[in-house]
Amino acid sequence: MPELDFKGKEFVYNHHLAIPHRPLIPRPDKSIGEPRLDGNLIVHGDNLHALKALLPLYAGRVDCIFIDPPYNTGNEGWSYNDNVNSPMLREWLDSNPVGIEDGLRHDKWLCMMWPRLRLLHELLSESGSFWMTLDDNEIHRARMMLDEIFGESHCIGQLRAIASTH
Repeated sequence: MPELDFKGKEFVYNHHLAIPHRPLIPRPDKSIGEPRLDGNLIVHGDNLHALKALLPLYAGRVDCIFIDPPYNTGNEGWSYNDNVNSPMLREWLDSNPVGIEDGLRHDKWLCMMWPRLRLLHELLSESGSFWMTLDDNEIHRARMMLDEIFGESHCIGQLRAIASTH
């Protein structure tokens, strides 16, 4: 199977392992009814830390995952902000937000997505399904990354929406 290569991959390949576990702290003032950790949850926080906090309770138990990451059109103004111990990636923090003129915007997007997808893979159950919305800016890179993380044989298919010109 071909392997996706991008600038920074060696620094983020196992970055999800270095993210510290943080406890999930129920907030009664934000809850409806008695707050519980064994049901439907709304988790507020950085998505990388939130995913890591869910692992102890939900690893291999999530049946459906849906994500809507930045499409990386160059117009969103998203920022790469992971605290990866690498001078190259630390330099990226100074060049935020990621814009259309950024020649490394695809590499930054992949570096941002890689550890999150690794954690999502750990959360997904054996019979679970994973859904992601994207447009043509990153879909081919995302597919290669998903094949590498989840396994090429696990992709059932892709849906593509065509806009009408009428």
